Amino acid sequence: MSQFTDMSRINVKGGDGGAGCMSFRREAYVPKGGPDGGDGGRGGDVVIQADAQLSSLIDYRFKHHFRAERGTHGQGSRKDGKSGADLVLRVPMGTVVRELDPETQEPLYEIADLTHDGERVVVAPGGAGGLGNTHFVTSVRRAPAFAQLGEPAQEHWIELEMKLMADAALVGMPSVGKSSLIARMSAARPKIADYPFTTLVPNLGMVRAGEYSYVVADVPGLIEGASEGKGLGHQFLRHIERTALIMHVVDISGGFEGRDPVEDYHIINDELRRYASELAERPQVVVANKCDISGMEDRVQALKQAAIEDGHRFFAVSAATGAGLNTLMLACGEMVAELRRELAEAPADDVPLDRWERKRQAREKTFQVVCEEPGVYRVMGTQVERLVVQTDWENEEALIYLQHRFARMGVDDALEKAGCRAGDEVRISGRAFMYEGAEEFVDEDLDSTETEG
Repeated sequence: MSQFTDMSRINVKGGDGGAGCMSFRREAYVPKGGPDGGDGGRGGDVVIQADAQLSSLIDYRFKHHFRAERGTHGQGSRKDGKSGADLVLRVPMGTVVRELDPETQEPLYEIADLTHDGERVVVAPGGAGGLGNTHFVTSVRRAPAFAQLGEPAQEHWIELEMKLMADAALVGMPSVGKSSLIARMSAARPKIADYPFTTLVPNLGMVRAGEYSYVVADVPGLIEGASEGKGLGHQFLRHIERTALIMHVVDISGGFEGRDPVEDYHIINDELRRYASELAERPQVVVANKCDISGMEDRVQALKQAAIEDGHRFFAVSAATGAGLNTLMLACGEMVAELRRELAEAPADDVPLDRWERKRQAREKTFQVVCEEPGVYRVMGTQVERLVVQTDWENEEALIYLQHRFARMGVDDALEKAGCRAGDEVRISGRAFMYEGAEEFVDEDLDSTETEG
């Protein structure tokens, strides 16, 4: 059986932006040549894109670091630098992308949930190219002697989690015969043994029955308390979130422990309901396995009664002998085909494929002001920090320009609202300013231990 990979952690970094050029025309017979510095090229983005042709995250098991190309610097004569090429990382449909905490490696927030072919999101934006001095000409500043630096790209870790998008999922207690069933129903050849938790990763099998073909996932066995994370609970339950049909397998013999099949049936359904209430509403068929064992007739009837009372179709089968399997496979094929038809007839999903990218861009524009200690405030936000790192701190004209940009973005107003007063210290990225109202900033280099970003 090929190994199923469903979660990977990777380190991504966009390309650094090239620096803008500070240059003036220097030609014979043109004594007062104007500014002609070109812009730096933008660094390439690292992009995650859903691809319907992929079925696992195997590409990210052994390679964990991905870098996009950097932009080149601007030159005189208005020559712009070349932008770096984007790096597109392809993942299966159904992949969730999350930002990880750099210290703990715990997920911080969801970046995107890529469910459509071609859907994409930028996970590591390339650094912006610095503007050449031609951009800073105004009616009073005819010969700007400064340009912007290129923005260094940020490096960070993200988590990729693929949630199975099978048509049907086999669920049930450990050792009820799910692996044997999938082996009988499809070409999948899972590891099979008579003890709990043989299946530690989901097995996928393509089932063909009559005119129907569909994908079945053999999800590892659940136990009581799985919805609270007991056993391998959450790890397994997340695999069935996206399946259209649940095939609930019950060992009619009760296994080694002599469990009550009806009780097992209710326990698993309770776990599904606790984990995600919509799973309880998902179409379900109840499959009584091991019906070839003699003396099971009363148990089969009791389970059938419980399933029918819950509105579920019931099938008695034997994975060992194959009895009843053809009927089950055809019925499930018919149900899956009907569910697919309903999906196709549903109103077209008009969600744009770049929705996650729009959300990311909106997130970048926001900033917040926090009081780190009395008289010390920090401004945090991608766009604000980008302006700071692109500024040439040795150039007074560049600092005045930065101050005006902050005022237009509302940074001054936000500082005032947060309680910042003249004489307080303001920190942005790796710099500190003495705040003097909305008029003037005096820069001090931060000690290296206090830098951020």
